[in-house]
Amino acid sequence: FREQPIFSTRAHVFQIDPNTKKNWVPTSKHAVTVSYFYDSTRNVYRIISLDGSKAIINSTITPNMTFTKTSQKFGQWADSRANTVYGLGFSSEHHLSKFAEKFQEFKEAARIAKEKSHEKMELTSTPSQESAGGDIQSPLTPESINGTDDERAMPEVTQNSEPRAEPTQNALPFTHSSTISKHWEAELAALKGNNAKLTAALLESTANVKQWKQQLAAYQEEAERLHKRVSQ
Repeated sequence: FREQPIFSTRAHVFQIDPNTKKNWVPTSKHAVTVSYFYDSTRNVYRIISLDGSKAIINSTITPNMTFTKTSQKFGQWADSRANTVYGLGFSSEHHLSKFAEKFQEFKEAARIAKEKSHEKMELTSTPSQESAGGDIQSPLTPESINGTDDERAMPEVTQNSEPRAEPTQNALPFTHSSTISKHWEAELAALKGNNAKLTAALLESTANVKQWKQQLAAYQEEAERLHKRVSQ
């Protein structure tokens, strides 16, 4: 087969809500096998997970990807090709750490492979196949889907201890540069508005001070006139 699993674990799979880009949506009802695959033909590494016959994760690892631990048993990474953020809830901190180590390892391998391909000027990759979810089912055997005996023996997260979606503040917002640009434009406009208001308030305050000084001078003159009258 073209692809073979090089590391497998079990986890609950989540994806970021496509509408809010903040809340987590579970894509597996229970813990499923999540595997790293190496495609020797295209020299790429992928993370693949099946729930039955449905591919719930098909993510090609690129050098600019980052796996982030957001709690002791939860981690996530953004996939720009799939336009989503994947989240994994593990049964223990050890399994999370092991998955994170492998992510970093294969990310570095992907970086080296990319540099070598550039040096050799080999233009043999087919991106359309990388992003297609249907072609990953053929190379997967029941053994690779279900994992080894050791992997199957790993304790699954029970219903009571099933990891919930991380709090909103822990989810990395998946935004594009245009959205960020609009955000900063709005911030700049708000700052300009506040500056104009402060300037107007300062001018009004200055005018009030001048008026108070004039009134004080008038009162002092009136007081002096009254004092002279009393003296006379």
